[in-house]
Amino acid sequence: MPRLSLFRPEKGNDYKFIDRQISEMFQVGGTDVYLHKYLGPKNTSEADATADQPHYDVVKETNIQDLLFLENRDRKYSEDIYRIRGHYQVQDIDFNLSQFGLFLDNDMVYMTVHINNFVSTVGRKPLAGDVFEFLHLKDEYALNEFDTAMPRYFVIEDVGRAAEGFSATWWPHLYRLKLKKISDSQQYADILNKPANQDANFVGDYDNATTYQVGQIVRYEGILYTVTAETVGNTPPNASYFSVYSGNTIENIVSNRVKNLEINDAILSQAEANTPKSGYETQQFYTLAIDTNTGLPLLRTADETDIDVSQETSHSPDASAIHARPQRPGYTGYLLGDGVPSNGADFGHGIAFPTTARDGDFFLRTDFFPNRLFRFNGTSWIKKEDSVRHTLTNTDARSTHRTSFINNTNSAVINDEVVEERQSLSKALKPKADF
Repeated sequence: MPRLSLFRPEKGNDYKFIDRQISEMFQVGGTDVYLHKYLGPKNTSEADATADQPHYDVVKETNIQDLLFLENRDRKYSEDIYRIRGHYQVQDIDFNLSQFGLFLDNDMVYMTVHINNFVSTVGRKPLAGDVFEFLHLKDEYALNEFDTAMPRYFVIEDVGRAAEGFSATWWPHLYRLKLKKISDSQQYADILNKPANQDANFVGDYDNATTYQVGQIVRYEGILYTVTAETVGNTPPNASYFSVYSGNTIENIVSNRVKNLEINDAILSQAEANTPKSGYETQQFYTLAIDTNTGLPLLRTADETDIDVSQETSHSPDASAIHARPQRPGYTGYLLGDGVPSNGADFGHGIAFPTTARDGDFFLRTDFFPNRLFRFNGTSWIKKEDSVRHTLTNTDARSTHRTSFINNTNSAVINDEVVEERQSLSKALKPKADF
């Protein structure tokens, strides 16, 4: 008695006959879609590999780039494009009002493909991460300034055997694919970051061992370059051989990223105009001077001709109460210090205190970082406040040490070794050598 295989049972001639008939139905009634085959995550170099982001010997679909977050952020797609026949139900764009909120019902597409045709064409079964390009959904009349039709891309999210694909012999013939529109994200940069007009001069990612001719377009670290002189072994962005590609990319056409960046920059500019500095503006407020003897506000009468709250004179009956000028800011809080005395009092500035000073004089030390305002009390200089108000934009032009520390990209030479000034504690501290 012949031994039956438990893993590859014989399907028989009836299966082959039915399968050919179903394949013919897809050839006649299906539609062409282009498949961008997912090869796997881009490999991390051995020098940069860590326990959670390992280096693999080969790039393949089963690799996981980030074992901690279980993500494949940098995906590699084949330069070859496969033509597949598929079938799906076209849907109208309708909004679902039956639930709370507003939902778009047609953001998912369910497509069926022939199993054997797909495997024989691509070399494997469909996987989550494969991207379909729908030829018949290109928009030739999009409201943009590009001379290229706007393509439509869908990524496979799930794969299963279609219920309608089982024949009377109980063998499956169709795959049911759950598709969703791709977004302009890091995962699909390998597809979207290409010349928009499918320029034949685009030769893919830069290879240090390849000789490139004038006019060819290469991609290096996510940036497109045009070759301006024949070269081999000269890595972009070497200005002698490469220039940044100035044409449109697929990303510019299918994505709103550029417009969103313009909107974001405009919002930031308006925010800077409305709120130029952090904290609160207090220079326009008046701060009462206090009589040092009574603790009450020191008032000046309207019949006086030399009304100046910033002066050191006092009309208190007690001659010792000469501090008409405010002893401290009247408005305190988080990030209010601006380095300016209250009530617009005069003050000096410099990197050293003046040799002669009167009681109540203000002086701004510009060699302090941030600048610090002092007040002379007759015997010593007393700190009043620091000029801590700065712009809210994330730039290095700030008057605090926090910016230079957090955004520090400088390097220093120590014992003839170049080291980064900002580094993790584990790298900064080296274990002692055993003797």
